[in-house]
Amino acid sequence: MLDVHVKRKQGEFTVDASFTSTSTGVTALFGRSGAGKTSIINMTAGLVRPDEGRITIAGRCLFDSSKRIDLSPEKRRIGYVFQDGRLFPHLSVRSNLKYGMKLVPASDRYVEFDQVVDLLGIEHLLSRRPAKLSGGEKQRVAIGRALLTNPLLLLMDEPLASLDAARKAEVLPFIARLSRELSVPIIYVSHSLDEILNLAEMMVLLDSGRAVASGSIEEVMNRPDLQLLTGRIDLGTVISTVAGPTDYDSGLTHLDFPGGVLKMPRFAVTEGTMIRVRIDPRDVAISLHHPSEISIQNIFAGTVAGVSGGSGDLVDVDLDIGCPLLARITPRAQKELDLKVGRQVFALVKSVAIIGLYYNREENPHGGASNES
Repeated sequence: MLDVHVKRKQGEFTVDASFTSTSTGVTALFGRSGAGKTSIINMTAGLVRPDEGRITIAGRCLFDSSKRIDLSPEKRRIGYVFQDGRLFPHLSVRSNLKYGMKLVPASDRYVEFDQVVDLLGIEHLLSRRPAKLSGGEKQRVAIGRALLTNPLLLLMDEPLASLDAARKAEVLPFIARLSRELSVPIIYVSHSLDEILNLAEMMVLLDSGRAVASGSIEEVMNRPDLQLLTGRIDLGTVISTVAGPTDYDSGLTHLDFPGGVLKMPRFAVTEGTMIRVRIDPRDVAISLHHPSEISIQNIFAGTVAGVSGGSGDLVDVDLDIGCPLLARITPRAQKELDLKVGRQVFALVKSVAIIGLYYNREENPHGGASNES
């Protein structure tokens, strides 16, 4: 368990944030630029001292202002992956990897050199110097170097920010495997919701130095009142599903979720894989009766859980279909259907309107939305 309570005044800006993560997977720190994300992980790493607070990892106290505990960075057993990798240019990949490993007593090691090299697929790079590596390769080596310090916690500060889309797609699957195969908790800072939806189980949403919400990805991202803070008011609904069988006759893949079965265009995925889908609220229609003779493949019985003013001249309707689902409609439609809390309705979602597929804790190099129709 990671328990962070920190307060620090930095000029006119104050970080005053508290959150707890029980996940052994990836916890994402997310917020607009200047929200305090990097300040928090720097305080966690011991690179910056909080004015007051307490930081513990797995019951081990790293910092406690009231008890005057402040472990030095090298005693905290925290690995740190920066945006630019920061490899030693004069050393080979092998020597970069072993640099931190040599400082770790054998009794504290839970991961070995060959295991990390295999996990990150970098054996063919061992004799090279950093100047001969691509951006994606440098970041994989930087991750390996951090892992070989055998950390209790791995901090990643926008590790993919400097990479193009192709290199990001190269590195993401390796990051996803870390927590799953090594059980090392990760705090991941990113401006990219796509990265977070791919990787994280937990999310801490920051605004002006404060943690305004924390919980599972679905809990945080499905709160309409918080979507303005994400900078993505059109994000819609994020739903965790489990891949079922693909019906090749109909060209549809079935995804099991608490509301039933979601059908989407055929997608190359192993049955049983955990998947996140994202549904734009403007692609959700509402009917008072179960429609017939209609092309829409996804029809779910549900209840209106809330109605509020949406963006511009639209209305947001929160639906409960076994899980939250957000619909964004016109005021006229809301009035004609007399939509109010408790009303029984049917939610309609086109299979081709699912705008994203995100793999959660499962390596798959083909992540992304299907274009089949």
